[in-house]
Amino acid sequence: MEQTKTKWQSFWELVRFALIALAIVIPVRVLVAEPFIVSGSSMVPTFENGDYLIVDKISYKLSSPQRGDVVVFRYPGDTTKFFIKRIIGLPNEIVDIKGNKVTITNENYKEGFVLDQPFVKNPANNDTHFELKSDEYFILGDNRSASSDSRYWGAVKENLLAGRAFLRLLPINKIGILPGNYKQADPQQ
Repeated sequence: MEQTKTKWQSFWELVRFALIALAIVIPVRVLVAEPFIVSGSSMVPTFENGDYLIVDKISYKLSSPQRGDVVVFRYPGDTTKFFIKRIIGLPNEIVDIKGNKVTITNENYKEGFVLDQPFVKNPANNDTHFELKSDEYFILGDNRSASSDSRYWGAVKENLLAGRAFLRLLPINKIGILPGNYKQADPQQ
């Protein structure tokens, strides 16, 4: 009889442990961080196919996305799919692309400024003019010659942003916090 009681105790301890683990893991996964595996070559050389990332889902609830952030978002054409790209244009800005030169015009830079893009290694030849609304972002892949992005399907609404790339775990030789993040220097400095 005592052996049966021990088996039941072990079983209930296991169930209790599983419930506690789920109570911790599910809210973290839903509200704070989520794994993401890069698929495709649109962000080469910043990210390669198969890179394993942790996406920070809470930052954009506390502050606005910034130019240069690498974001994971729901593809506007099919919100069941997730893409990874870089924020180039912010709400209420105008984005002009001539060749590979990206010019941003906004309230502070009425004449516009040319975006510094050291992360682009494979440029593309484009001619694009896009005016963003108050809840839209212009998002491009770093591998411009092989990226389906805002140049082709338009701006991404803020509510489609899932989060920013916070941590790269694989490959091991590229582990890092805020991988690929690039902050544009103020053009007037």
